[in-house]
Amino acid sequence: MEFLKTAKAICIAAFGLLSSWLGVLAIPVYVLVGCNVMDYITGLAAAHRRGQKVSSYVGVLGIAKKVCMWLLIAVGAVVDWLLMYCGSQLGFEIHLPMLAASLVAVWLIINEIISILENIGDIGVPLPGFLTKIVQGLKSKIECTEE
Repeated sequence: MEFLKTAKAICIAAFGLLSSWLGVLAIPVYVLVGCNVMDYITGLAAAHRRGQKVSSYVGVLGIAKKVCMWLLIAVGAVVDWLLMYCGSQLGFEIHLPMLAASLVAVWLIINEIISILENIGDIGVPLPGFLTKIVQGLKSKIECTEE
């Protein structure tokens, strides 16, 4: 019983420290990690239905892809830091903390949700059409640019 209390305390402390360090990025990063896990699991389940072979090599590539997603958020955070630094050197403050990193995280989450929906559909579960339309609409809104 004492081991469980210690493990619980360590987990709470670790998540507290990580949340404090991530700041406004904590929730998007946690949601992305959850979506990464769901996509990985549904992808494994769907691979069998697609007639694909599941191997450790493919699994490692999938995990590497997920880690690169987290690195992409870090790149967004560096861009945010550079913008704030340049702004302060020019004499003005930018009051949009972690904007680029947050947008990257949201974009990645939406892509993961699309992949999860595709995997679930390939498994044979019927998908509500409105859900797919909402997610696709969100993705198009995020990706649209003014020309």
